[in-house]
Amino acid sequence: MGSVDVSILAGGAEELMRNSPKILFLVTEDWYFWSHRLPIARAARAQGFEVIIATSVKDHGELIEKEGFKLIPIRLKRSSKSPLAEIVSIIELIRIYKRERPQIVHHVAMKPVLYGSIAAGLTGIPSVVNALAGMGYIFTSRHLLAQFLKPFIKLAFSHLLGKKNTLTIVQNTDDFNLMQDLVNDKSIVLIKGSGVDTNLFKPSSGKETIPIILMASRMLWDKGVGEFVEAAGMLRRGGTNARFVIVGEIDRDNPSAVPAAKLKDWQDSKIIEYWGYRNDMADVFRQTHIVCLPSYREGLPKVLLEAAACGLAIVTTDTPGCREIVRDNINGLLVPVRDSGALAQALKCLIDNPELRKQIGAAGRKIVEDEFSLEKVVGETFLLYKRLLSANKSMGQVQV
Repeated sequence: MGSVDVSILAGGAEELMRNSPKILFLVTEDWYFWSHRLPIARAARAQGFEVIIATSVKDHGELIEKEGFKLIPIRLKRSSKSPLAEIVSIIELIRIYKRERPQIVHHVAMKPVLYGSIAAGLTGIPSVVNALAGMGYIFTSRHLLAQFLKPFIKLAFSHLLGKKNTLTIVQNTDDFNLMQDLVNDKSIVLIKGSGVDTNLFKPSSGKETIPIILMASRMLWDKGVGEFVEAAGMLRRGGTNARFVIVGEIDRDNPSAVPAAKLKDWQDSKIIEYWGYRNDMADVFRQTHIVCLPSYREGLPKVLLEAAACGLAIVTTDTPGCREIVRDNINGLLVPVRDSGALAQALKCLIDNPELRKQIGAAGRKIVEDEFSLEKVVGETFLLYKRLLSANKSMGQVQV
């Protein structure tokens, strides 16, 4: 994980933060905090914040504590559907917020945003930052449960996210417009993604001759795993000489999870290679020629940012989040959602044209450097912290 030059942060922040205010990050899983929010937490610590992480602890608890952050394990689970368990989780958050009294709480993803906002409102937390990293299963799935819950989620957003001490971050213009319609005020802020370390993720050369087409994501049907496998089968049957690789873990807490048995069947039939979960994605990209993500909807997918930073050609869907980073025929190709045939055609175009891959890969690298660098995202986030702390200080709510 790359470091951030704290000198790029908002000017004057040191004066606001010199008395070590607390910031609490609420994230459902420790791995997601480590992958997507660690640089912001490090920058907060460097600016004088006491940093608290409230999350479900699995594999990254020791790493979080070694960073010097206070770790609070919580019961909150994405997969829980028990009304009693959800009420218990909200009560747990209320107790944590009352005990810790942070000046800022930073909620990440839909359930923390909803439950954390309730807890913050009931405990008088001065400042709330909500980060919606995409609209999730509720907004992407065609399942009856998702369709049933969607209007209730929208109603909750409209009541919880428009408060004076609350700012909500979305990652793409589609979600920005959606949330503007729901909340209809200036509390919605567009910050494009979680940033990418352009020193770690960078172009490489000397790859194998046979192109490797990579799909890296959680193993969810809503990520377009089925369409990727169908497209790979079409191309292999047509004689295309390429390797189709899937990387990522099975998200058993998500109703859209692809079964392990299905992944094994695909691998046994030689359609794809399944490499499982990898924590060395920079090395994986160094072997890759084309990155593919046929997702149904995203916030702003980190894998596409990292792929573009590595100068890789991309094929993805013309859908919210994906089209925020990929501009059609400039740094990648966009195809319709759920269209395996169009996906296969776009992949074959890039497989057969190495010079085109090189050209659009270079364009992708420049776009990331200009718009999506880690320093830019951290700096924009700290402007929000400064804005909230300044507002609360002027109202006498926070002593900093």
